Amino acid sequence: MAGDAAALEALATWCYPRVARWALVRSGDRDEADDISQEVVVGLANRLASFEGRSRFSTWLYRVTVNTAGAGVRRRVRRLALLASRPMPDPADEEHRQLTALHGANMMQLVRALLTELPPRQRAVFDLADLQGYEAADIAAMMELEPVTVRAHLMRARRAMRALMLARVPELGERT
Repeated sequence: MAGDAAALEALATWCYPRVARWALVRSGDRDEADDISQEVVVGLANRLASFEGRSRFSTWLYRVTVNTAGAGVRRRVRRLALLASRPMPDPADEEHRQLTALHGANMMQLVRALLTELPPRQRAVFDLADLQGYEAADIAAMMELEPVTVRAHLMRARRAMRALMLARVPELGERT
């Protein structure tokens, strides 16, 4: 069993850069490519049984990546169609507008959209710390930075993100 886990980890380590590159080419978006890559590599153990050996492993892996990317696109299209089919609220309804602006899903969309406006290092630190939950020490090791540098980038990123959010949704500043 331990050998299987070690072999699977070695395979995942070998696969990840290729899958990430293919996913980025397919999606054109780094965040989406990361999601696709993780889904492919994490599901690798379950999918290996479907590899029949009729083609090269890399060819099969490419198809798995393309299919996973396509499934993500189809999910997004269905979600957008569902949202488009809902009746539009009265824009004059201030309470509804504020609730919609503060709704968790909309807030996460706003954060992800504004994330692209941060400088690359701040963006990476903010994502790892506030969106993925890593500690500063772990981020420092991942990014090969000093922990104090990570904390400084995180402070700047949070400050910039707050300013961007307040510029887009001023009602956020009115809440205590």
